[in-house]
Amino acid sequence: MADYHFFATVSRMKYITRWALMRNSRCENLSEHSLEVAMIAHALCLIGNVRYGKNLDADRAAVLAMYHDASEIITGDLPTPVKYYNKDIKTAYKEVERIAEGQLLDELPEYLRSSYEGIVKETDNPEDTELRKYVKAADKLSALIKCVEEERSGNTEFKTAYQSTMESIRAIGEELPEVNDFTEDFLSAYGNTLDELLRKG
Repeated sequence: MADYHFFATVSRMKYITRWALMRNSRCENLSEHSLEVAMIAHALCLIGNVRYGKNLDADRAAVLAMYHDASEIITGDLPTPVKYYNKDIKTAYKEVERIAEGQLLDELPEYLRSSYEGIVKETDNPEDTELRKYVKAADKLSALIKCVEEERSGNTEFKTAYQSTMESIRAIGEELPEVNDFTEDFLSAYGNTLDELLRKG
């Protein structure tokens, strides 16, 4: 009987803690982050299709988002200030990511490997290249949501992260207006209590 480890390995995303250098009121793991990014990327593509007449594959974007940080199961979540400290570190970490992605793909049977290659790794597929812009935007929005939730819980640790992430999102919104729509329509509700979220009117 064959023994492939891909899905058992991917399931360990729930053990990877994000924001490791920050004091968190509630820890966030990679699994829940990936789901949130998938939902937001899906929504951004739908907004693009409905409001801006685009023809984006929202379902494909959601799948790409589900696996966008899968390599971190092997590499761990390197904190952003370290990852982007300088060009050499950024380049070296990208290479480590590529190696980790290849290692994950090796855990699949041959008949599935080619199907997952374009999901786990960034390829030259023009459609996926476009969709990954939305995944990256969703990733930033997820980070912003984390900052909002932490600040509203009384944790000031995320104040600077909120400001820098919001600046990044504004820059992304110049190219992708869907990002602006999402922040305007949905962001203010994050951090509310359940009663506030369910209250009509």
